Amino acid sequence: MSGNITINPEDLPPSLRLPAHLSAHKYFFVCTLTVAAWDSLVLSPRSWKLLKQEGWPVLKAIFFFLRFFMPAEFIIVGVAFFDSAWSRSMCQSFFLFEPICTAILLAACSTVHTIRVHAIYDKSRPVLGGLGGLLALQVVVTAICCGFYRSVPLEDGQGCIAGPKHNWVGVYWLSATLLYTASFALAVRRSIQSLSVKALSPWKLMLRDGLNLYGAIWVVNMVNMLFWFIVKPNTTADSIKTIVTSMTAVITTTMTLRIILSVRGSLSEGGSFAGVWSSSSGTHTASRGVGSARVPANANSVLQINSHTHAAPTYTLDAIGQKAEHGWDGSDGKPDIIPIPEHDRKGSPMNDSDYDAGYAIPSPTVPGLQGVKITVDREVVDFEPSRK
Repeated sequence: MSGNITINPEDLPPSLRLPAHLSAHKYFFVCTLTVAAWDSLVLSPRSWKLLKQEGWPVLKAIFFFLRFFMPAEFIIVGVAFFDSAWSRSMCQSFFLFEPICTAILLAACSTVHTIRVHAIYDKSRPVLGGLGGLLALQVVVTAICCGFYRSVPLEDGQGCIAGPKHNWVGVYWLSATLLYTASFALAVRRSIQSLSVKALSPWKLMLRDGLNLYGAIWVVNMVNMLFWFIVKPNTTADSIKTIVTSMTAVITTTMTLRIILSVRGSLSEGGSFAGVWSSSSGTHTASRGVGSARVPANANSVLQINSHTHAAPTYTLDAIGQKAEHGWDGSDGKPDIIPIPEHDRKGSPMNDSDYDAGYAIPSPTVPGLQGVKITVDREVVDFEPSRK
């Protein structure tokens, strides 16, 4: 004997009787915790390698602060969100935990962006002043907005969530989004400037300078802005405005950690710009010349230097052998141009009895000591980073 059983939703406990937006919020928060856990595992080897490096510059200290503070915050928030034993009275004493901790988290991330962008612009004071002003504004705005949060009026057993009392409280996230927009735009501008030194494809340029990291932070914060200022909640118990805030904080933190790990060289004072490394490498290579010496028949003393750049000129210096100066080896009284006997068409000049490995021995029996022609091929790369 079988029969249909009908369950009235009102008979379910509050922990299972969830509105649509609240149910979506809980599912999305599970995704947030998954990202946080995955990031903690993936970055463990690189974190250990960074820990073993000497010194504790500011970026390294912030890295390990974010590394442990972010998972700890959202584990505690998750317990309050999913534990059905949390009552509304307990939530009234706890709901400010998430906005306050997230404000601290965002301030640390924004400090990293300020230090790093200041470094890639060669310690430019206008850049530091602009980003520093946005950072100070963010700290003040988020601190004030924390006083205008409330506990979302959920039923007992449905969890504890913090929500805004007024719509303008969204400036809490707007202040951070302004700084991340500025840092993203400045990072892209600096990368484009480096293309004049060394041309790269957009993909390689993005990976070299970590533009994907800045871009991911900007995108997730802009999406959060849409939920804060465009989406309308159905009731006072609707948590739709804050559905993306936890994921935004986690993504911002994880990408900021990777920005620190992508720094070339030392973390002291924010590191250096990757484009400077590649241009410096080219300059060091260019400083090496390739010389060849030969004895043309009936040729004057000529030193020819070919400088290969983009449309590089050729310089010719005549009669350089007329004035004897210090030798190439630093010794006095020896000419710069070493005479080599002309080929006598019977053997190699190197085997001539009148020729010494160091300098030619003047002899009336050796005719045609006309000099030597030296060609030096060099590739020169000039790069002067812009200072503002």
